[in-house]
Amino acid sequence: MAMRQTPLTCSGHTRPVVDLAFSGITPYGYFLISACKDGKPMLRQGDTGDWIGTFLGHKGAVWGATLNNEATKAATAAADFTAKVWDAVTGDEVLTLAHKHIVKSVNFTQDSSCLLTGGNDKIIRIYDLNKPETEPQEITGHTSAIKKALWCNNDTQILSAADDKTVRLWDRNSTEVVKQLSFDMSVSSMEYIPDGEVLVITYGKTIAFYNALSLEMIKTVDAPASIHSASLHPDKDFFVAGGDDFKLYKFDYGTEEELESYKGHFGPVHCVRFSPDGELYASGSEDGTLRLWQTAVGKTYGLWKCVLPGEPLRSWGPSMLQKCFGTLPQICALTQSCHGALRSIL
Repeated sequence: MAMRQTPLTCSGHTRPVVDLAFSGITPYGYFLISACKDGKPMLRQGDTGDWIGTFLGHKGAVWGATLNNEATKAATAAADFTAKVWDAVTGDEVLTLAHKHIVKSVNFTQDSSCLLTGGNDKIIRIYDLNKPETEPQEITGHTSAIKKALWCNNDTQILSAADDKTVRLWDRNSTEVVKQLSFDMSVSSMEYIPDGEVLVITYGKTIAFYNALSLEMIKTVDAPASIHSASLHPDKDFFVAGGDDFKLYKFDYGTEEELESYKGHFGPVHCVRFSPDGELYASGSEDGTLRLWQTAVGKTYGLWKCVLPGEPLRSWGPSMLQKCFGTLPQICALTQSCHGALRSIL
């Protein structure tokens, strides 16, 4: 019998979730930050989705959010014309960086000393966080709003995607364009994988993979629906994607075969990312929730427990059951499909 994918639902936001990011793996596990149009970015434990805290201070929709590798700093990009830097341990606001228009993207260097921003004023900015009083370095060239700006190649280069239907690779020191890709439509998302220098780009129904240093195409895969976001597994075995039809799709990276598709959200999927250990992927949706999905369905990990038929779950409380399996009717339905594995506790 095929195992049923049972996502963990992370509630708390009141508007669409439009961006999310994981930290690296720390001595305390790894962490997840979400950006939402409710203006209240949230920090969660990455493997369970448990809420840790909410960063309060923005006065408009938050369009982008990120964590540094150590999960000690967070950064957010918002419609109130600011980017903010936060202490991710205490939740305190550290810096407010004023912009001239809506900010859409934020990204730390590997050593967390600089912050890269991009937004509707078409300018890429580099802020030295050790000298916040100094003016940022500015890079111009895009002719429409910047959706995403990311460090790459050990922070010596910058990748940017904009509504001018281009993706550009910039040299940090000269601020000149090194390479450029042009598309027939705006890019909906962009992910950079440092290990192997892979760039994942989505536009329309297409998921495209490029070499991040040369911008040479590796492959493209067409999905059944318009895709808003895609993410490549750390081991490059799989990639996942989500978009307009509320579904999450999982593909084999080597064969490009669609392996699975799951519908759990009640609105379009705006963002999806694999965890740093590759054990799960997170999705954010128009329905205001984040959901965590197992890469290997049925594996014991985080709040998921592999239960064989006849094995009792008496040690699981009602809150644990509902987070993992949903409402009581959903638990009962799952009970029937699991040949009695859960009946002993209902």
